[in-house]
Amino acid sequence: MPSVQFNSLPEITRSDSGIVKVSTWDAGSPKRQRQTVEAVRAAWGGRDWPHPGLLSYTVHTGEGGRTLLHYAQWTGEEAYQDFVNSGRDARDAEIDAAVPGIERLGLHTFELYRSGLREGDTREPGCVVIVDVEFDGPDPARQRDWVDAVFEALGADPAPAPGGISAHFHVGTRGDRVLNYAEWETAQAHADALASAGEGVGSPTPQWKRLQNYPGVSGGGVHRYTPALSLGAGL
Repeated sequence: MPSVQFNSLPEITRSDSGIVKVSTWDAGSPKRQRQTVEAVRAAWGGRDWPHPGLLSYTVHTGEGGRTLLHYAQWTGEEAYQDFVNSGRDARDAEIDAAVPGIERLGLHTFELYRSGLREGDTREPGCVVIVDVEFDGPDPARQRDWVDAVFEALGADPAPAPGGISAHFHVGTRGDRVLNYAEWETAQAHADALASAGEGVGSPTPQWKRLQNYPGVSGGGVHRYTPALSLGAGL
Protein backbone atom coordinates (compact mmCIF):
# COMPACT_ATOMS: atom_id res chain seq x y z
CA MET A 1 0.00 0.00 0.00
CA PRO A 2 1.22 3.56 -0.59
CA SER A 3 2.32 5.85 2.21
CA VAL A 4 0.28 8.76 3.58
CA GLN A 5 0.76 12.18 2.01
CA PHE A 6 -0.03 15.31 4.01
CA ASN A 7 -1.84 18.02 2.03
CA SER A 8 -3.31 21.40 2.89
CA LEU A 9 -6.81 20.92 1.41
CA PRO A 10 -8.73 18.26 -0.53
CA GLU A 11 -9.52 18.58 -4.24
CA ILE A 12 -13.29 18.78 -3.90
CA THR A 13 -14.10 18.50 -7.62
CA ARG A 14 -11.92 15.49 -8.45
CA SER A 15 -13.70 13.33 -11.02
CA ASP A 16 -12.98 9.95 -9.41
CA SER A 17 -14.86 10.76 -6.19
CA GLY A 18 -18.12 8.82 -6.19
CA ILE A 19 -19.29 9.55 -2.65
CA VAL A 20 -18.27 11.71 0.30
CA LYS A 21 -18.61 10.70 3.95
CA VAL A 22 -19.07 13.67 6.30
CA SER A 23 -19.14 13.37 10.08
CA THR A 24 -18.71 15.62 13.12
CA TRP A 25 -16.90 14.85 16.36
CA ASP A 26 -17.21 16.76 19.62
CA ALA A 27 -13.91 16.77 21.52
CA GLY A 28 -15.25 18.95 24.35
CA SER A 29 -12.69 21.76 24.63
CA PRO A 30 -10.10 23.68 22.59
CA LYS A 31 -7.26 21.70 24.14
CA ARG A 32 -8.90 18.35 23.39
CA GLN A 33 -9.78 19.58 19.91
CA ARG A 34 -6.07 20.21 19.21
CA GLN A 35 -5.13 16.88 20.78
CA THR A 36 -7.63 15.08 18.55
CA VAL A 37 -6.14 16.59 15.39
CA GLU A 38 -2.69 15.42 16.47
CA ALA A 39 -4.07 11.97 17.36
CA VAL A 40 -5.60 11.69 13.88
CA ARG A 41 -2.29 12.79 12.36
CA ALA A 42 -0.39 10.14 14.34
CA ALA A 43 -2.89 7.32 13.79
CA TRP A 44 -3.03 7.84 10.04
CA GLY A 45 0.52 9.01 9.42
CA GLY A 46 1.99 6.02 11.25
CA ARG A 47 0.40 3.55 8.83
CA ASP A 48 0.26 2.95 5.11
CA TRP A 49 -2.66 4.44 3.19
CA PRO A 50 -5.49 2.08 4.18
CA HIS A 51 -7.50 1.49 1.01
CA PRO A 52 -7.24 2.32 -2.72
CA GLY A 53 -10.88 3.39 -2.71
CA LEU A 54 -10.21 6.17 -0.19
CA LEU A 55 -9.14 9.26 -2.14
CA SER A 56 -8.73 11.83 0.64
CA TYR A 57 -9.41 12.28 4.34
CA THR A 58 -9.68 15.81 5.74
CA VAL A 59 -10.21 17.22 9.23
CA HIS A 60 -11.29 20.80 9.99
CA THR A 61 -11.60 22.35 13.45
CA GLY A 62 -14.83 24.05 14.51
CA GLU A 63 -14.90 27.73 15.40
CA GLY A 64 -16.23 27.10 18.91
CA GLY A 65 -13.19 25.07 19.97
CA ARG A 66 -15.03 21.76 20.41
CA THR A 67 -15.94 20.13 17.12
CA LEU A 68 -14.07 18.56 14.22
CA LEU A 69 -15.50 18.09 10.75
CA HIS A 70 -14.37 14.98 8.86
CA TYR A 71 -14.66 15.00 5.07
CA ALA A 72 -13.63 11.81 3.25
CA GLN A 73 -13.79 11.21 -0.51
CA TRP A 74 -14.36 7.64 -1.72
CA THR A 75 -14.64 5.96 -5.09
CA GLY A 76 -17.93 4.42 -3.92
CA GLU A 77 -19.90 2.85 -1.08
CA GLU A 78 -18.48 -0.63 -1.69
CA ALA A 79 -14.94 0.62 -1.10
CA TYR A 80 -15.99 2.36 2.12
CA GLN A 81 -17.69 -0.76 3.48
CA ASP A 82 -14.61 -2.82 2.65
CA PHE A 83 -12.48 -0.33 4.61
CA VAL A 84 -14.83 -0.42 7.61
CA ASN A 85 -14.65 -4.19 7.70
CA SER A 86 -10.86 -4.41 7.35
CA GLY A 87 -9.09 -1.72 9.32
CA ARG A 88 -11.01 1.36 10.42
CA ASP A 89 -11.27 0.25 14.05
CA ALA A 90 -7.48 0.23 14.62
CA ARG A 91 -7.18 3.91 13.77
CA ASP A 92 -10.22 4.90 15.80
CA ALA A 93 -8.95 2.86 18.77
CA GLU A 94 -5.63 4.70 18.70
CA ILE A 95 -7.36 8.09 18.53
CA ASP A 96 -9.71 7.18 21.38
CA ALA A 97 -6.79 6.01 23.51
CA ALA A 98 -5.06 9.36 23.00
CA VAL A 99 -8.20 11.46 23.62
CA PRO A 100 -10.80 9.41 25.53
CA GLY A 101 -14.44 10.42 25.40
CA ILE A 102 -14.73 11.91 21.90
CA GLU A 103 -18.41 12.06 20.95
CA ARG A 104 -19.30 11.01 17.40
CA LEU A 105 -22.28 13.11 16.30
CA GLY A 106 -23.30 11.27 13.15
CA LEU A 107 -22.18 10.24 9.68
CA HIS A 108 -23.86 11.16 6.39
CA THR A 109 -23.18 10.13 2.82
CA PHE A 110 -23.25 12.61 -0.06
CA GLU A 111 -22.57 12.95 -3.76
CA LEU A 112 -21.14 16.16 -5.21
CA TYR A 113 -23.81 17.74 -7.40
CA ARG A 114 -22.69 21.25 -8.43
CA SER A 115 -19.72 23.52 -7.75
CA GLY A 116 -19.38 27.26 -8.14
CA LEU A 117 -15.88 28.64 -8.60
CA ARG A 118 -14.65 32.12 -9.39
CA GLU A 119 -12.58 31.76 -12.56
CA GLY A 120 -8.94 32.59 -12.01
CA ASP A 121 -9.33 32.93 -8.24
CA THR A 122 -6.07 31.79 -6.61
CA ARG A 123 -6.86 32.79 -3.00
CA GLU A 124 -6.20 30.17 -0.35
CA PRO A 125 -9.25 29.55 1.86
CA GLY A 126 -8.68 30.29 5.51
CA CYS A 127 -12.19 29.20 6.46
CA VAL A 128 -14.58 26.47 5.38
CA VAL A 129 -18.27 27.17 5.95
CA ILE A 130 -20.55 24.14 6.12
CA VAL A 131 -24.20 24.83 5.34
CA ASP A 132 -26.53 21.93 6.19
CA VAL A 133 -30.06 21.87 4.81
CA GLU A 134 -32.49 19.17 5.97
CA PHE A 135 -35.80 18.37 4.28
CA ASP A 136 -38.94 16.82 5.72
CA GLY A 137 -38.58 13.60 3.72
CA PRO A 138 -36.59 11.94 0.94
CA ASP A 139 -36.98 13.56 -2.46
CA PRO A 140 -33.84 13.54 -4.67
CA ALA A 141 -35.43 15.90 -7.22
CA ARG A 142 -36.18 18.44 -4.48
CA GLN A 143 -32.57 18.38 -3.29
CA ARG A 144 -31.32 19.25 -6.75
CA ASP A 145 -34.01 21.87 -7.32
CA TRP A 146 -32.97 23.61 -4.10
CA VAL A 147 -29.32 23.66 -5.20
CA ASP A 148 -30.28 24.89 -8.67
CA ALA A 149 -32.27 27.69 -7.00
CA VAL A 150 -29.14 28.72 -5.08
CA PHE A 151 -27.17 28.99 -8.32
CA GLU A 152 -29.98 31.05 -9.83
CA ALA A 153 -29.84 33.37 -6.82
CA LEU A 154 -26.06 33.62 -7.01
CA GLY A 155 -26.22 34.45 -10.70
CA ALA A 156 -28.77 37.22 -10.12
CA ASP A 157 -27.06 38.73 -7.07
CA PRO A 158 -25.98 42.31 -7.83
CA ALA A 159 -23.41 42.38 -5.01
CA PRO A 160 -21.97 38.94 -4.18
CA ALA A 161 -19.95 38.73 -0.99
CA PRO A 162 -16.29 39.51 -1.82
CA GLY A 163 -14.79 37.02 0.63
CA GLY A 164 -16.34 33.92 -0.94
CA ILE A 165 -14.02 31.70 -2.98
CA SER A 166 -16.06 28.61 -3.90
CA ALA A 167 -19.22 26.67 -3.08
CA HIS A 168 -19.56 22.90 -3.49
CA PHE A 169 -23.07 21.52 -3.15
CA HIS A 170 -23.49 17.90 -2.13
CA VAL A 171 -26.78 15.98 -2.12
CA GLY A 172 -27.45 13.24 0.42
CA THR A 173 -27.74 9.71 -0.90
CA ARG A 174 -30.89 9.24 1.20
CA GLY A 175 -32.55 12.15 -0.58
CA ASP A 176 -33.28 14.29 2.48
CA ARG A 177 -30.39 16.74 2.90
CA VAL A 178 -27.97 19.06 1.13
CA LEU A 179 -24.51 20.12 2.28
CA ASN A 180 -22.66 23.13 0.94
CA TYR A 181 -18.90 23.02 1.48
CA ALA A 182 -18.04 26.68 0.95
CA GLU A 183 -14.49 28.06 0.96
CA TRP A 184 -14.00 31.61 2.23
CA GLU A 185 -10.97 33.82 2.45
CA THR A 186 -11.37 34.24 6.22
CA ALA A 187 -13.94 33.55 8.92
CA GLN A 188 -14.35 37.31 9.37
CA ALA A 189 -15.21 37.71 5.69
CA HIS A 190 -18.07 35.25 6.12
CA ALA A 191 -19.22 36.90 9.35
CA ASP A 192 -19.19 40.30 7.63
CA ALA A 193 -21.24 38.92 4.72
CA LEU A 194 -23.85 37.56 7.10
CA ALA A 195 -24.02 40.85 8.99
CA SER A 196 -24.35 43.02 5.89
CA ALA A 197 -26.90 40.89 4.03
CA GLY A 198 -29.37 40.57 6.90
CA GLU A 199 -30.53 36.98 6.33
CA GLY A 200 -27.95 34.69 4.76
CA VAL A 201 -25.08 35.93 2.61
CA GLY A 202 -27.15 36.98 -0.42
CA SER A 203 -28.65 40.33 -1.36
CA PRO A 204 -32.41 40.86 -0.72
CA THR A 205 -33.44 39.68 -4.21
CA PRO A 206 -36.56 37.66 -5.15
CA GLN A 207 -34.33 34.66 -5.86
CA TRP A 208 -32.81 34.67 -2.37
CA LYS A 209 -36.21 35.29 -0.77
CA ARG A 210 -37.56 32.23 -2.57
CA LEU A 211 -34.84 30.14 -0.93
CA GLN A 212 -35.59 31.60 2.50
CA ASN A 213 -39.16 30.34 2.12
CA TYR A 214 -38.44 27.13 0.23
CA PRO A 215 -41.11 24.51 1.03
CA GLY A 216 -40.14 21.34 2.86
CA VAL A 217 -37.00 22.61 4.59
CA SER A 218 -37.15 21.25 8.13
CA GLY A 219 -33.79 22.16 9.64
CA GLY A 220 -30.11 22.73 9.15
CA GLY A 221 -27.40 25.11 10.24
CA VAL A 222 -24.29 27.08 9.35
CA HIS A 223 -20.92 26.34 10.94
CA ARG A 224 -17.45 27.77 10.36
CA TYR A 225 -14.29 25.65 10.40
CA THR A 226 -10.55 26.16 10.01
CA PRO A 227 -8.63 23.75 7.75
CA ALA A 228 -6.45 21.57 9.95
CA LEU A 229 -5.29 18.39 8.22
CA SER A 230 -5.82 16.74 4.84
CA LEU A 231 -4.43 13.33 3.94
CA GLY A 232 -4.05 11.47 0.68
CA ALA A 233 -2.22 8.50 -0.78
CA GLY A 234 1.48 9.07 -1.41
CA LEU A 235 3.86 7.19 -3.68
